[in-house]
Amino acid sequence: MKIIARGAESIIYIEKENIVKERIKKIYRLNEIDSKLRKYRTRSETKLLEKSASLIDVPKVINFSDKDMKIVMEHIKGYLLKDIINSLDNRKLKEILINVGTQIALLHDNDIIHGDLTTSNMILKDNKVYFIDFGLGFISNKIEDKAVDLHLLKQALQSKHYKIYEKGFNYILEGYRKSKNFENTIKRLEKVEKRGRYK
Repeated sequence: MKIIARGAESIIYIEKENIVKERIKKIYRLNEIDSKLRKYRTRSETKLLEKSASLIDVPKVINFSDKDMKIVMEHIKGYLLKDIINSLDNRKLKEILINVGTQIALLHDNDIIHGDLTTSNMILKDNKVYFIDFGLGFISNKIEDKAVDLHLLKQALQSKHYKIYEKGFNYILEGYRKSKNFENTIKRLEKVEKRGRYK
């Protein structure tokens, strides 16, 4: 077992060529509440991954257990987008980020909110961008939730990839234009940004 990431909620490790995400016990929570929460989140993330797999590129779920709080997934052996995005030439950057925007549009048109859209949760392999970590995801048909999803990605680009942030986000929106709710979501995104600015 080789641990590759440790988060607040889980550890992620490689086991028999697969990726395992295991939700860890929180000692500050009551046992019963902790167990229910971890079970719910394990089931919820598995369902989101399985639903998303019919729409976009995500790791395939091999199996899961809400008893052990584990999801076993296909290991996507690529590069985290956050590690390579700043070094891409403009043609490649445009191609990849339009693809990212298109995939987000497909998720949103099927009421899937990723909840943590950052370049840390995208893997580039063979010219495909795989979305990972749906741990904060949920189902919603609200335009507000879709706008907030985009806002999170915009903020991530701004803080971690400021050199390509402006054109990068425009490329993402170019792909996102395929969404049936494009105009309404972008209008709401502007409101979300204004709220943040005047807090």
